[in-house]
Amino acid sequence: MTEPPAAAPAAPDRDTLDALAAHWAEEVEGTSYVPMAADELQEHLLELAGLVVEAVRAEPPRPEVGAEVGRRLVAAHFTGPSTLERTVVLLADRLPALYGPEVIPAVHALTGALAAGYAATLRDRTLDEQEAIRRAVLVARQHTEQALHASEARFRAMFHEAAIGIGLGDMEGRILEVNPAMTRMFGHTADEFSALTVGELAHPDDAPAVWRLYERLLRGELDNFRVEKRFFRRDGEVIVGHLTLSLVRDEEGRPSYQLAMLEDVSERHRLQQHLTYQAYHDPLTTLANRARFTERLEKVFADAGPHSTRRVGVCYLDLDGFKTINDSLGHHVGDLMLQEVARRLGACAGEGELVARTGGDEFVVLVEDSQGVDRLVGLADRVLAALAPPLRLAGQELAVGASIGVVEQAVTDTTASELMRAADITLYTAKAEGRGRWAVHDPSRDEAETARFTLSAALPMAVAHDEFFVLYQPLVSLSDHRVRGVEALVRWQHPRLGVLSPALFIGPAEETGVIVPLGRSVLETACRDARDWHAEFGSAAPFVSVNVAPRQLHEPGLVAEVAALLDRTGLPPDRLQVELTERALTTDEGAPLKALDGLRAMGVRIAVDDFGTGYSNLSYLRKLPVDVIKLDGSFGEGLREEELYDEVDERIVGTLVDLGHALELTVTAEGVETAAQAARLRELGCDEGQGWLFAPALPAGDVATMLRRGEPLGELTAASPSRPAGLRAGSRPRRRAGPRRDGRGA
Repeated sequence: MTEPPAAAPAAPDRDTLDALAAHWAEEVEGTSYVPMAADELQEHLLELAGLVVEAVRAEPPRPEVGAEVGRRLVAAHFTGPSTLERTVVLLADRLPALYGPEVIPAVHALTGALAAGYAATLRDRTLDEQEAIRRAVLVARQHTEQALHASEARFRAMFHEAAIGIGLGDMEGRILEVNPAMTRMFGHTADEFSALTVGELAHPDDAPAVWRLYERLLRGELDNFRVEKRFFRRDGEVIVGHLTLSLVRDEEGRPSYQLAMLEDVSERHRLQQHLTYQAYHDPLTTLANRARFTERLEKVFADAGPHSTRRVGVCYLDLDGFKTINDSLGHHVGDLMLQEVARRLGACAGEGELVARTGGDEFVVLVEDSQGVDRLVGLADRVLAALAPPLRLAGQELAVGASIGVVEQAVTDTTASELMRAADITLYTAKAEGRGRWAVHDPSRDEAETARFTLSAALPMAVAHDEFFVLYQPLVSLSDHRVRGVEALVRWQHPRLGVLSPALFIGPAEETGVIVPLGRSVLETACRDARDWHAEFGSAAPFVSVNVAPRQLHEPGLVAEVAALLDRTGLPPDRLQVELTERALTTDEGAPLKALDGLRAMGVRIAVDDFGTGYSNLSYLRKLPVDVIKLDGSFGEGLREEELYDEVDERIVGTLVDLGHALELTVTAEGVETAAQAARLRELGCDEGQGWLFAPALPAGDVATMLRRGEPLGELTAASPSRPAGLRAGSRPRRRAGPRRDGRGA
């Protein structure tokens, strides 16, 4: 099914176009001699305004229309000294004001094309005039005396009326005659010109190649050449001219005169400089922009040879809390803050250090010859110190901080893109470590973060391609070791890396928001499998417990989705349990608690996962809609061995069990690995256990096979009647190192 074509923008409003044309006419009136009355002038510009507006609002924009507008301006004799500049400035100001900032890129492209079309048309017209003049000179030398007078009269007319400057000199460089356009261009009178030589008009920045061409022309080796060079006016102002210098030979072919034709392109040159400045500078802060920074950085690498010892470094920084200020106080205050930050950063930079704003609240300082990381660290300290004093903006004091990623390397050891990727990762590390600080690039950490970012980037497509699968670990009654429920545990079947643990992808999934569609998929799979077990085993079927991330609780449609899923699968609500962390349950925000109340109301059980590792407010916990607390596995580690046990762990577990029972909650112990541990937990009153003693995480089919056998899981032993002898009260055995083996995760 094809997508409908994008809607064309509405036709420009006639009143708006009239206003634009009127402003345009006001700007350019008097800058050129145009053979039009005032109303004709505005009508002509109205037509061009329509072309411009339609071009920048088209989808996609059509900047090439600018070239046609430039050609039509020249054709209508809009060729005065400031006509083009005023036109470009007007369009750059008025079009975004009329049609919004989204047209700015299109306006920049169109005005650039307009300038190019204007210059090309003006140059073509000038070259035509130059060629006509040159032919007139040649004809004047070749005709008979009578024809010579007529031809010379035509030449004189063209010489005096030409819009470009024309000068005639002898072979010694003395200036013999100039036309009025040349005198206006330089501010010299004709008599003053006659006292000058070509060499005296030279600019100190002229390239030697220009004068080598001139010497060849004087020797008769060249008939003409063209060059763009600068000249000084009589008042000292610099003008830029497009010079065509031609050799005029006598009847015998000997060099006789030199004819100079000069077009003043200063306005075009200034416009090009303005457009170049816009292309390489941030309009808000006037700092270099991303394009300028990238160009300078790539040049560092391009200039370095294979054996270069040159080093390069960057401080990549991001403002802390800028979004909060921008959202709460408005974009105007945010812009003022960015401008003040830019000013302070500029004051921190030294020689050979380029400060750029790369976008939003991100800035970067490039150190082209760093000579070691100490210089970069010193720069980072200066930046943090410069940003420390509060900013007085909009009548109030605001604090701003920054996190900085510092990277310094030999040019031969990296590339521009690798350097910036390392800087981005290091900046992320600085933020993760607490913000308001700098972090130096660590290659070993870089590998881990790169892998993390790679997995984060792959997560959305992995969910779309159904690369995740679900395993189930039994939840067992400690009184008889019979299965009461199962916990759904998600795994990623990565096409290249194999099966990945939740520890590698749950964090990135929560940060990127992918946890929402992933959690929805796991919940649906778990409910379908639980429905199948319930259909086969009836009341003996286990309930299924599914982890729900805090971000999922903020989804407004969560309760309705769960209700629809239970209805669609036919799973009784009391056969579903959702697990959440203490942090998610003890938040002060209303949305999560409202979602839990809705789930509880329909009969779904609520469990607190990894209980005891957070910062629970117990008076708050008793008011929550909770059915189960699951004790973190670390509390039961000291109870695993029959002959050795940890008295403190025992007291903690006993206290937590008593607390849970006082709140009328079921207590489940995680990480149960030995029969002695299970017996001791049972003696302390724990209701359920989960861990490798009973079973690892299993596919749904293996769970069904286990249920058909109907056997108790794990070794069922009697509880120890008392604390084993030989262990002093308060002594603690060494705990096992290494990761948990219970295979749990989201």
